[in-house]
Formats: sequence, structure tokens, C-alpha cells
Amino acid sequence: MNEKFTSPTWDATYDVIVLGFGGAGATAARFAADADTKVLLTDAAPNGHEGGNTRYSAQLIGTGTDFNGLKQYYQALTAPMDLDESMIDTYVQGMVDIPDYVRRYLGVVPVSGVKDLAPVAPIPLEPAVHEYPEFPGVQSYDFTTVHKGLFDAALWQILRQKVLDRSDSIDVWLNSPAKHLIQDPESKVILGVSIERNGQTRYVQAKNGVVLAVGGFENDHQAIQDYLGADHLAVLGSLYNKGDGIRMAEEVGADMWHMHNYEALGFLHGLAFKPKDGERAQLLLNPGAAMYSGSVITVADDGSRYFKEDELNRHGHIYDHGMWRVPQTNVHPHLVFDQDQLADFKAAKALPYPAFLDDLITADSLTELATRIEADPTILSETVTDFNIAAQTARDVAFHRNPTTMRAFSQGPFYAVELTHDVLNTQGGPRRNAQAEILDANRQPIPHLYGAGELGGISANQYQGGGNLAECLIFGKIAGENAAKPKSDNVNTVESAETDATTGASQHSTTVATNDNDLITAQPDLDQIPLGPDQYLGISDNGIGGQIIVRITYKAGQLINVDIVSQSETSEVGGRAVKEMPDRIVSANTYEVDAVSGASVTSHAIKDAVKDAINKATNTVA
Repeated sequence: MNEKFTSPTWDATYDVIVLGFGGAGATAARFAADADTKVLLTDAAPNGHEGGNTRYSAQLIGTGTDFNGLKQYYQALTAPMDLDESMIDTYVQGMVDIPDYVRRYLGVVPVSGVKDLAPVAPIPLEPAVHEYPEFPGVQSYDFTTVHKGLFDAALWQILRQKVLDRSDSIDVWLNSPAKHLIQDPESKVILGVSIERNGQTRYVQAKNGVVLAVGGFENDHQAIQDYLGADHLAVLGSLYNKGDGIRMAEEVGADMWHMHNYEALGFLHGLAFKPKDGERAQLLLNPGAAMYSGSVITVADDGSRYFKEDELNRHGHIYDHGMWRVPQTNVHPHLVFDQDQLADFKAAKALPYPAFLDDLITADSLTELATRIEADPTILSETVTDFNIAAQTARDVAFHRNPTTMRAFSQGPFYAVELTHDVLNTQGGPRRNAQAEILDANRQPIPHLYGAGELGGISANQYQGGGNLAECLIFGKIAGENAAKPKSDNVNTVESAETDATTGASQHSTTVATNDNDLITAQPDLDQIPLGPDQYLGISDNGIGGQIIVRITYKAGQLINVDIVSQSETSEVGGRAVKEMPDRIVSANTYEVDAVSGASVTSHAIKDAVKDAINKATNTVA
């Protein structure tokens, strides 16, 4: 006879626990808090790295201008896969309501991608807005943004600030990965979560609900192989989406859907230049015509071409006999080109990435090049021969590349650079319904368990850009509000502290040790930052990771030194600005210098902080 289940001794009790501090989790926590509940928001990432894939995205929110047209479009995107119609209706209506959502809940004037952003965008926006122009209802689709900018974390900063504004209702634990959902074995009610914090396991009770919003499994090598059939995929977004939600959901009997579905991105159909181990891949949306026009091709592992190089990117999907699909990945694809093409790269004065020339693989013959890139020499030679014939006859029989982008290869030398397939995010995970409830294997809700965001995302087949951020906002709100509703089916609950008379939640337990470095609200004590003669502090709250503090040495109108004393920017992106901007500013003796390419948000935040410090210096002197 089985012993009766006894819940653990709780280290803390909250009304709602939200797992994952990205766009979906931030939204869920905010709306749960607005329902007069006490919320714990926890994330595996350390301070300054939270934000999931939302912080790295283009900041484009999928929007609909007409419900019927947009529903028709999304049914075409999903086809031939089946998707619950109530889910589509909820999603589509949510996108139609996005401009009002942005105005009402984010506090900014919504910007239309078609009307407002496209005329000033740094890249052509129309192909991204109407990603599948051949599908019915496509003209009903638009983007909404929070300002006229792209890839600058503007939406993420607003969502993050909405959490910080509710610090009296929301506790945030960073560097604190959730490990297991705690479930009553008879009722199947989710009672709480075990969380690894400061080297110890903490058991935290959720009286009303738990929201799973921890993102996908793009950093889980085994899951990539098991579910996506890829040897490896270079990550474009967060390095902290490690499939924790898949494992936790499986443990409590959740049904899984869309496990094969993922999105890539990049100018060459979801390909990126191969990054170093442990680093994010660099997103290349507009690297220049030399990547696809001229005596240049992309070859698979065996040395053959496998797609139309000049085709517009559709989140990594390639046209495949009537359907747009993410292609079967290769282990070591390469960009292959000749001496004339290398000259084109150099003449553009904008190499695809700084170390491009250093990474070139060079050979005098195609046979030698094939050996060096581990391709089949015969196949590579035949591939180039066929390409040359296609260029000369202006007819690419194999892939129908535009003849004006094709130039026959010369006799050598030849060059190659290693590429890799990338992943923007995975969509697979626990199945949920229109109420954001996570379902079990019998398609019944698991009590008190909700889901939002890319973990178990709604995209079932072909993906339209902007859809994930829309889903974060739409289902994040639904999940947070439903998780916050008081429940009458709690079992085996053990209070750990005095009950709050207003919310019914226990007071935040003092038994849970905290680490100030892992609290999102923690900021350095400015009085503890040493200042020497002619030194001043400057602050900007506009970094992607939050606050940036600089200390300048300024005398007689001269910037002698700029020192960044506190920041939480991502090392592989903002880190370049943290390293380079101080010297640029000192050399120019002004904060009005060019931003570091690819790190513009951090660059501008550093400039703002220096400006603030200079203003203090000049006012002090005056």
C-alpha cells in the first residue's frame, strides 16, 4: 500500500510562481500581480542576462488589421497541420487587439510596421511583414512596435520595467533555475516548485498557480538531436533556454506538441558563420550582395548546392515541393567562392564579420578545397561546373537562382568559410489550451499549471515573423490572470509564515537566503563607489541589462578617463561596447561618438551615462 503523499516543508509561499523571466514570464508575472497576488518570478539566467529570446528579437509584435483575413492567413500557415480552432481564434483576436494592448498596458503609442516603421527601417521591411505573400489573408497582417527601431530591446525594457514597478508584489530570483514541479499524485494539482538557489534546493509553494514560461530547448544538445534531427544548431538568442520546461512538464504528465518545429534566421536560410563554442551566433540579415551574388555558392557536407542562395529568408524555411520547410541540416556547410568574389567582399568595405578574412580556407584547386572542407572532391567540382554552365546560359535548372546574380567561377584560387545552421527558438513543449492551461496526455488541464511563450508555442508549421512576441503578450496575460485566480482544490498545503490578511498568501519567508547580485532590483550603493579628484559618476537606465554607471575623470573641459564601474550587459553583444566605447569617448573628448556596430543599445546607454557625468562635472565647476 502506497504511503499518503505529504507535501514538503515550504521555504516560502506565494500565490503565483512564474518560471522564466522573458517576455512571456514578465507579462504573466505583471498581470498576476495586478490581480492582487504575491508573485515569485524566477529565472536560470544571472543578473543582466535575463530576458530570454525577447531581448534579442527584432521587437516586432505580430498584429492583425482584420480578424477574418488574419484567421485565414494563420490557418494557411498552419496547414496541413491541425490546430485547435479556439486557440487560433484566441491568438488571432489577440493580434487584432495588439495596438490597443500596447497603448493600454505598455503605456506607449503603438507604431505600425507598414505605415510608420517601413519608411525608416534600416532593412526592407515589406518581405518580413508579409512573409508568405502567396497565402490568402496575408494583407491583414502588420507589425506593431513600441517605437521606430529594430533589434534594440525596446519592448523588452518596457516589459522588464513593468515587473520592477511592481516590486512590492513581485519578487525576482535570478540565477535560480527551477528543477521540478511538485504535484499531488492523486489530485494532480501542482502545489509548488523546487528551485536551486544559492547552492541549495528551495521548496516554494504556489497557492493559486504556476506558469511555465522558461523558453525552449535550443541550448540542449541532446534535445536538438532527439527532436529536431540536427547534429547541432548555433544559438542566436538566449544561452539559458536549456529545455528545463520540457523535463518538468514531462514529469507531471503533460502532453507534448510541435516538438519538431523551430525557427531559424539569417540571410542565407537560417545559416550563420560558425561561432566559437559557447558563443551566440551572429545574426546576419543584410550582410551585402557578395553573400549571394557573383561567383559564390553555399554547399552542403558533400559539396553540393542545396538551396536557392538569392531567395529571401523566411525564418530559415526553404521552398520544398509546395511547402516551406526548415531544411534537413548539414554538419559543416560552407560558403564557397573564387578570387573575384573575394575582391568583391573587400571592395564592399563591410566584411560579413570582423574575422572573416582570418577564417578563410584557401586552396589552389577545387579538389584541394574539397579535401580541406571535408567534402567530396568529385561532387564539389561537378557542382561548380554545373553552376558555371547555369551562369553562362542564364538558367539555373537546379534552383532557379536569378541569372543576374550568377557569375562563372574563375580557375582559382578558391576560398571557403564554414557556416552552420542556426536556431532562433524552438516551439515544442507542453500542449496548452485557449485558457493557457497545460494539458495532460488525455487533453485535460493539469490543475494549477499554465504555459506561455515559446515553450509549447502555437506555431505548428510555417512561421510568420512577429508571431512569437505576440504570443508572449497574449498568452502571458491569459496565463498570469488565470494562475492568479484563487483555487479551492489545494491539498496538503503547509503554511510557512504568517498569512497576509489582504491576499491570503503567506508573507515572504525570511528563511530563503538571498544574494544581492542575483536580485534584479539590486543596484550598487553610489556612496560606496570611490571618487578621486575631478571624478564624477554618471548613470543611464537604458542598457539592455538595466542600469549602467560610469566614473569619469574630467578637468578643465578635458575627458581624461572613462571607467564603467557597473553594468549588466550581455558579454558577447554589449560587451564589445563596454570594452570599446570608453576609449572612443576619451579620444574624441565627447560622448557624441559612433556606436559600436551590433551593440548600439549598450553604446547609447554608455554615452548617456557619460553625458550625465559631464553635466554633473560642469555644474559642480559652475
